[in-house]
Amino acid sequence: MKSALILGGTQFVGKRLVQLLLEEGIEVTIATRGKTPDSFGDQVSRLKISREDAGSLHKAFHGKKWDVVFDQTCYSSQEASDTLQALSGKIRKYIFTSSQAVYDFGTKHKEENFNPLVFNPLLKTRGEYIGYVGYQEAKRAAEAVLFQNAEVPIAAVRFPIIIGKDDYTNRLKFHVDHVKDGKAIFIQNPDLRYSFIESKEAATFLFNMARSDFHGGINPGSSEDISLRELVTLIEDLTSTKAILQKDGDPSPYNLPGSWSVDTSFARSLGYNFISLNQLLNRLIQYYE
Repeated sequence: MKSALILGGTQFVGKRLVQLLLEEGIEVTIATRGKTPDSFGDQVSRLKISREDAGSLHKAFHGKKWDVVFDQTCYSSQEASDTLQALSGKIRKYIFTSSQAVYDFGTKHKEENFNPLVFNPLLKTRGEYIGYVGYQEAKRAAEAVLFQNAEVPIAAVRFPIIIGKDDYTNRLKFHVDHVKDGKAIFIQNPDLRYSFIESKEAATFLFNMARSDFHGGINPGSSEDISLRELVTLIEDLTSTKAILQKDGDPSPYNLPGSWSVDTSFARSLGYNFISLNQLLNRLIQYYE
């Protein structure tokens, strides 16, 4: 791998991925709307695109080639289709940032629990996918379009919830701050369970997928999952403060319709290792504290 195109790359995991690639001497091109500044200066090339405008993709990618594309910003089946067409003959591998949302609500999903080769995708724009159910369908349909139509190997990285010191969503921080400051939290179902991955490990995993010959869907992340009740208890223990849980409290940003967790044993069987969830959460809670 000597050159990489990143669709995105200016926030969170994308920034870490760009840095990893640059440290390895790989030529990096970032393709974004151009609205979020980055700190990479003349180390990267930049293209201006809109994922909802197929013409902008063809114009930006015309006459160019890369060894791999990292797709961080695809949120619809139409965008997946347009991007495949615009990159036809221009790449050798496609790394798609997917999500555990391709699975039904539940725990410890294995990769075979969603097969994009047999899913029938309808071409829709991102505005047609509403809420969690819409997000779920969007990632399923995008995977299906890619796997069923691509001329190059596809790796779909089905990330669980990504957390880290650079997490701009502050969803974990919300819980730590509320417990620490004595603010009430509303948790709709404290026994729902979730999987997590650390942001640095997420970027490293994407990078390793590009360097490998792996193709297909894969679940990365810490091997354990955790319930919101257990998460709050952990925060209480580390902050020595009792959480206030009540119906009129501020809603937890982790209030989802069901559990979402994945089985990461396949990734680990390929030699990829991840920090334990307890160690990761301890580290971050103490950082936020």
